[in-house]
Amino acid sequence: MKKLRYLFLSNILIFSPVILFAQTASDTTTAVVTLKQSIDFALRNQPQLKQANIDEQINERDIKISLSNWLPQISTTGQYQHYFQRPAQVAAGTGTGTGSGSGQNLAIAHNVSSLGAQASQVIYNNDVLQASRASKYSRQYYKQNTESSKIDVVSDVSKAFYDVLLSQRQLDIIKEDIIRLRRSLKDAYSRYQAGVVDKTDYKQATIALNNSLASQKQIQEAIKSKTALLKQIMGFNPNRQLSLSYDSARLQSEAVIDTNQVLNYTNRIEYQLLQTQKNLLNLNISYYKWGWLPSLSAVGGYSLGYFNDSFSKMYKDAFPTSFAGLSLSIPIFTGGKRLQNLAKARLQVERSDLDLVNSRNAINTEYTQALANYKSSYYNWQTLNENVTLAKDVYKVVDLQYREGIKTYLDVIVSQADLRTAELNYYNALFQLLSSKIDLEKALGTLPTE
Repeated sequence: MKKLRYLFLSNILIFSPVILFAQTASDTTTAVVTLKQSIDFALRNQPQLKQANIDEQINERDIKISLSNWLPQISTTGQYQHYFQRPAQVAAGTGTGTGSGSGQNLAIAHNVSSLGAQASQVIYNNDVLQASRASKYSRQYYKQNTESSKIDVVSDVSKAFYDVLLSQRQLDIIKEDIIRLRRSLKDAYSRYQAGVVDKTDYKQATIALNNSLASQKQIQEAIKSKTALLKQIMGFNPNRQLSLSYDSARLQSEAVIDTNQVLNYTNRIEYQLLQTQKNLLNLNISYYKWGWLPSLSAVGGYSLGYFNDSFSKMYKDAFPTSFAGLSLSIPIFTGGKRLQNLAKARLQVERSDLDLVNSRNAINTEYTQALANYKSSYYNWQTLNENVTLAKDVYKVVDLQYREGIKTYLDVIVSQADLRTAELNYYNALFQLLSSKIDLEKALGTLPTE
């Protein structure tokens, strides 16, 4: 029984996020999610990412449409005509006729019909060959475009998640400060009633408490706004409640990254997209370069002809016709259009090379800035961590000395303010470090999307 109970509880813990996400829109339960679960949900439901996936599918259909020209093209035709006045055809030959020449008057029947089928098979065609060559890079481009959207989603969700966590932690600090201020207010008022101090102390305590209560309300409203933004980025139902789950110790360990990594431009998805675009432009050069080659196709057809003055007897006798052959098309002169297109394609490749150079420069600048921001944020975080410990010790000593009549209440208020500021600055630095780490991973091209 214990094993079954353990297995049941394990399944609940494993599948509870999936169950929470699978609720209907009318469900009012609160979804509790971690950062990883938020990212996974966004990768499945974010509208822009879905659009990128649809673009990839559309491109696949376009490729199949273009490559279908390699397959045999078969069509059928049917025709029926009724002549009220039969047209006449004059053929040279023996016979009597009117006018200056002699010939045979061949009158067409009143009812004429034909049924036929035609087929063609491309043997060589520059357009179809271009579509076949470009399909590889076209698929690659749209896959990279989807990957770029994934990177943006992971980055945006992570930063929005950290932003909500920061505000929540700030709210916790303010609440702890309010508890201390209320206790101090109570002590100050009791000491005033006992005649130990004047009314200035408890009035100062009231002012400090009111300021903290105002800050609490401000942060509470900010959390609502930031949570709404996180839901939007995730593609989450805005009518459902969302609660974030996190481990403070794990956050601190995840904030550290190796700053000795070497920048590799090819890891950046933006650079990969430019390379793929250049490959497609190179194919255009090949296309226009060999545009003078002829197009060759095999063609064939079979048709049945029906002729009769009486409609009821028209389809009684058929006159078949069939043929097979080759169709050759040779571009002899196009007004210099091919040469101009070739020159244009080469200029486009040259421009693409400059895009790659500019991209490398931009990536290097972005990496340098991201690395500098991360290093400064890391140093700031380490320094402010020590300040929190010092501020807690100072507050404890000052509060004890105030109770013994050594320090004034103003010293207590100052030490409380210093402690609150130290804690707020510390968590600001921590989440700024986490955000700068994401920017650094993105600049390096190593931000995980799976």
